Amino acid sequence: MPVAARRLPSWAWVTGLTAGAIVAVGALTLQADKGERPAVTAAKPSSSASASPRPPASAPSAPAKAAVPEDSGTGRRIVYSLQQRRVWLVDADDAARRTFLVWPGTVDPDPGNYTISLRKDATTGSDGVEIEHIVYFTVKSGVNVAFSNAVDGASPNPAAGAQTGGIRMAKADGSALWAFGATGTKVRVVN
Repeated sequence: MPVAARRLPSWAWVTGLTAGAIVAVGALTLQADKGERPAVTAAKPSSSASASPRPPASAPSAPAKAAVPEDSGTGRRIVYSLQQRRVWLVDADDAARRTFLVWPGTVDPDPGNYTISLRKDATTGSDGVEIEHIVYFTVKSGVNVAFSNAVDGASPNPAAGAQTGGIRMAKADGSALWAFGATGTKVRVVN
């Protein structure tokens, strides 16, 4: 029987199709690597439901390196601005090491001075989201207030009617705050 007239088993067809698909994907990947790449933009915090009403957050126009608020104290500390929804990690020489935007919970801490009282590697937040790098610094109205980030890096959805004290941030910012904020580190909350 001539070679062309022989019938191939079904596994041979599947193997051939799979090999062809792998070659096609490889060629498309190579082609994509040579083309222009779109600019990547970071997700911006969105507004959340709040016990104290706030205007909805739009894409912030604040500079990436916003100045540390003047009324935020001195020395090594974490500064949290309620109105700017921003955190600064400030070194002992009063220079900001890092600053970033956050997604506040529905319960805001009062402006004032605090210290980190407890740190927890990971848990489930009161909104049911798996979180990590939890840094607690106060309690208000029976609600723990802490910095954290979602394990999957997502921003939280507004908590309809729930009281939450989690101040969430992007995953990389959560790691930076975790490394900076040991138990006893000062936290200054400003308007």
